[in-house]
Formats: sequence, structure tokens, C-alpha cells
Amino acid sequence: MNNLKILFAASEAAPIAKVGGLADVIGALPKALAKLNLDIRVIIPFYGAIDRSQYLIKLVKQNITVGTETVNLWQTNLPDSAVPVYLVEHRLFKGKEIYGDSRDVKKFIFFSRALLESAKAIDFAPDVIHLNDWHTAIVPELLKTNPFFSRAKTLLTIHNLASQGIIGSKNLLADGILNANLINTVSPTYAREILTKEFGAGLEKILIKRRRQLYGILNGIDTNYYNPQTDKLIAYNYRAATLKNKTLNKLALQKQLGWPAAEKIALVSLVSRLVWQKGLELIIPLLGGAGVGQAQFVFLGTGEKKYEDQLKQLAKKFPKQISAQIKFDETLAHQVYAGSDIFLAPSRFEPCGLTQLIAMRYGAVPLVRATGGLADTVAPLQKGGRGVSTGFTFKDFAALAFHKTLAKALDFYCNHPAGWRQLQANGMKGDFSWHKSARQYLRLYQKLTNPEIFAKM
Repeated sequence: MNNLKILFAASEAAPIAKVGGLADVIGALPKALAKLNLDIRVIIPFYGAIDRSQYLIKLVKQNITVGTETVNLWQTNLPDSAVPVYLVEHRLFKGKEIYGDSRDVKKFIFFSRALLESAKAIDFAPDVIHLNDWHTAIVPELLKTNPFFSRAKTLLTIHNLASQGIIGSKNLLADGILNANLINTVSPTYAREILTKEFGAGLEKILIKRRRQLYGILNGIDTNYYNPQTDKLIAYNYRAATLKNKTLNKLALQKQLGWPAAEKIALVSLVSRLVWQKGLELIIPLLGGAGVGQAQFVFLGTGEKKYEDQLKQLAKKFPKQISAQIKFDETLAHQVYAGSDIFLAPSRFEPCGLTQLIAMRYGAVPLVRATGGLADTVAPLQKGGRGVSTGFTFKDFAALAFHKTLAKALDFYCNHPAGWRQLQANGMKGDFSWHKSARQYLRLYQKLTNPEIFAKM
């Protein structure tokens, strides 16, 4: 029953073509699903940004007809796996940027048509087409007039409800929600939240219509890549039993940032896109006033100019306590996770979040707003740091709530070293792999392809 054929369609897949967390999911989840004996294949556009010399890429099919256009189909594999990745080559994808073009919506509508014709050209008739975000959400509508896919069912995973693919009066994500056989988002709490006006991004009414077909499955991370015991990007490897080596990473990071070595000062970090969603309005005013205290803060990421400028100004004002690394730097990100004591994720909303999972993996204690996947993955502090506690949480998106929680975390760090080490150990022992989530996705595939089960839904 598990030899199902799955076509996994998305706009990006790490490390071949990556902008954000979506790529990380597409680069890891199919590999976990392949271990469950699924015939799973990924398809993305062949962007000009893809480094042909880095991957073994071969031509599979030329001149596949898509309306009045033609495309070529190339193939490589997800690294360290046998999972095929098909690359659709067309002039629309020649640019170096994956997103940001004024033609984005038209580009991904074309990609949706092309991925179906490409699968048809290689005679791959999937049991399930697993779609991701608005970029491929029009596929269920296209299937209605494509008899080759008569048995194919569709699962639409919503990674970011706020991004919807709107052209004229047409909303691609809304169409996908209405037409896909099943829908899921990337955490159980977010699946409930998006049925409300606060989190529904204007789509809550149609989501309520489909609530019986809506599921929440937590994302995972690549635990081989994010592994402090073997990570080659950090100065010292360590595990829960050797946290002294984590302290050495902290000292190395302080030196790298031009700060004096200070083992006992709490090092607080944020690795993120610097955008409205991520709650920077709660952090920046605190640090601009008298809220720096004895802690050190490092920010890594790029995003909206106003946040970039504000963080740069803070770093200029407090050069020995605040560092603003306004760039994308994968190596430095690993070093920040390994060197941090506290990791911030005070998001307005968060479908799942991967950074808090990575932080816990590296023994950096997360401080998060209890929303979406943050609420599902970070267990708030219990007395003494015992039990399953892994971090600090606050509910209201308000400066006072954040400030009080940060003060609590800093106090606990300074005055309860044994409890702090327990928090770190609890987080590091968590299972953040894709194993459990892959089995949940398999269950959805089985619901889709077993008419008896599907009829009872």
C-alpha cells in the first residue's frame, strides 16, 4: 500500500534553489517520505540562479508542449538521496531571482501547467500531487481538464497564508483551498488559528468551509545538517553532556563579533527575515532605551529597510553589546545558534517556524510568542526548569509582555545555572526530525487514495 506515486510540486527546494523555509521543507520532507517506500519525485522551475556545475543535471525530455510554448525537462537528485528533482526549463525562469518579478503570478501559473505536461511527457501518473503554497495552488483546477491525471488526488500544504498569488480578481491560494482534495498547514495550532479573522489573512471564511479537510502537521528540520555533534561550520562540537564546549563557541562568537570574551553575560540572538511578521517592534524599542542591561544581542538576517536601519543604528549606539549582521550567511547562522544562550522568536504569527527548532537543537533556549508552531514546539518554563520545559513563552503581542518574559529569562540564566542547563538539555533531547511528520503525511496520502476511508471523511 505504501508504493504510492507522489509528485511533490513547489517553487523552491534546498539547497538547489532556496529563498526561505519553504525550500528547507521541500529539501528534507521528500527524503523522509522516500524512506517509507513511496515513489516520490520533486518538481521545481529551472531557475537561472541554479548552479549547474554544483549538481549532476541531465536532460530528460525536450520540447514539451505547454499551450503555445515549449519547455525542456532536466533531472537531478536531492543531495544525499535518490529522490529525483525535475527542473522545468523555460525563459520565464531564466532570471537570477526566484521571486520579486512583476510577472511572478503569471510565471507560476505557467509552471503549474508545465509541471503537469512534464509529468505526462515522462509517463509519470501520480496517485497524489502534493502542492505547496500559492505557486502551485491552481493545479487542482487544471486537473479537471487533464484526463491523464484522472486518478490523481491533491494535497495542498499552506506554508504562508499571507502570500496568496493574486492577479486581477483571481486569488490562486483561495482557488487551491477550495479545489484541493485535502489541505494542511505546518502546525496544529496554526491550523486552528487560520479559521479566525486575526490569523485568516482574509481567507478564514473559505477555510471554515473546508475545515473538515484541514489538518496541521508540524515541520521538522534536517537533523543531520543541524547537529552540534558533527557540524563542521562551528568552532567546537558538543552535545547535551558536553555543554562546556557550547561555552567555547560563545567565546569564539564574541571574538568574531569584536566583543570581549564574557562567559557569564547572556548572549541573545535572532536569526530571521527582518520583516513585520517577526515581531521586531517588540525588540527594537526595548534595546533603544535602557533595556540592553548586561546582555549581548546579535541579529542576523535581511529584510525590510526600516528594520535593517534601526538595527544598524542600535549596533552603532551600543557597539559592545549589539551586533547587526545584515546579510544572509549560513555559516554565521550556525555559529550564532551554537554561541547563543537565548534565542528570540516573538512573531506576530508563525505557521511553524524552523529557527526555534534549530536553536533548541544547539542548546540555545528559545523565547517565543505562543502562537502557531511556536506554541506547539516550545514548552514554557516550569518551576526549576524541570520536566519537559524547553523555553520561555508569552501570549499577548505587546511590548510589556515581551519585556517581562525577557527579564524572566535573563534572571533565570544568571541565577539558576542548574535549571538553565536542564532547559538546554531538554531542548537538545527533542526529536525535531521529519520521521514523525512524514508518517502523518503518509496517512493523508492514504486517506486520499483509499476511497473507503476518504468517503467517510
